[in-house]
Amino acid sequence: GDPALALEPEPLNAKLTFGQFVIGDANRFAHAAALAVAELPGQAYNPLFLCGPPGVGKTHLLHAIAHYVRAAGDGLTTRYLTGEAFTNAFVSAVGSRDRDRQDAFKRALRGVDVLLVDDVQFLERKTRTAEEFFHTFNSLRDGGAQLVLTSDRTPGDLGDIEARLRERFASGLVADVAPPERHQRLAMLRKRAQHDGIPMADEGALEVVADRIEGNVRALEGAFIRVVAYHSLTGRPIDRHLAEEVLNGLYGPVRRAGVAATVESIQAAACEAFDIGLEELVSADRSARLTWPRQLAMYLAREHTGESLPSIARRFGRRNHTTVLHACRRAAVRLEADGDARAAATRLLALLDEHQRS
Repeated sequence: GDPALALEPEPLNAKLTFGQFVIGDANRFAHAAALAVAELPGQAYNPLFLCGPPGVGKTHLLHAIAHYVRAAGDGLTTRYLTGEAFTNAFVSAVGSRDRDRQDAFKRALRGVDVLLVDDVQFLERKTRTAEEFFHTFNSLRDGGAQLVLTSDRTPGDLGDIEARLRERFASGLVADVAPPERHQRLAMLRKRAQHDGIPMADEGALEVVADRIEGNVRALEGAFIRVVAYHSLTGRPIDRHLAEEVLNGLYGPVRRAGVAATVESIQAAACEAFDIGLEELVSADRSARLTWPRQLAMYLAREHTGESLPSIARRFGRRNHTTVLHACRRAAVRLEADGDARAAATRLLALLDEHQRS
């Protein structure tokens, strides 16, 4: 292949700008630091390290910095990628034994002015990849480039990354991003509805979603998208009643999304609900008896735990997180179209609640 393609740039989401970011107490400091870095790359805080649980807006801030620099940065170059993409490209370049391709990999990153890396915790337990990232980090910072990194933990809590790299991560500014509070969740939904031109019958629908989805912005937007989808399919107005009906079907009538579920507890509930073994659930067996329980469990793990897709994939014995993404999409479609599937999800969540109370 073309050595210049050693590390493909990852596309930016046009919606993830500073203008679309909703500021609250949970993210005010991180937002201010991200904006300062975008305005003065390499001069304000370097590196800027954003940490917090999945789905709270860290990726949004990375994309916002990239959009800002590209629009107002006087030709400065930016590069956004995930820790997983860095790892895959590095392993591919080294495995090719092609010197041109390995050199192209290094040039692809070391020539940028602003490097934005999402989920650097993915470098844990990958010694050679982390070493290459350490050299990339030093080369860029020594050359005056800006680095912005995100992780689900603070640098000090990344125990499986070698100390010298953790020290580099913590050497600039570390900013925490916490889950949004109710008023912030409501403002996010209002902004989303306004941005997408969605006709709201009343504010009640947004309040229902904001009350039910507590910890994760992705789950919050996902729930709202489903309410809008039901409106599109049925022609019913987007009001409190529609939102309650849709979310009751997904989460059960009294379930509050965002409580302390784990992937393991969801797997256990799925095994009980469908009368299958854990080994069967996480196996590669694609028989219909196992495929639907597996897809539903993966879907609920993404909705209710806030774990990243690669983390969920590992718990289900999968090497590639795209398997989980595909399963979540299939499950979402089935839940919207099939009353029996919604009943199964409600039964599974009721079992999950029982397990957590016991």
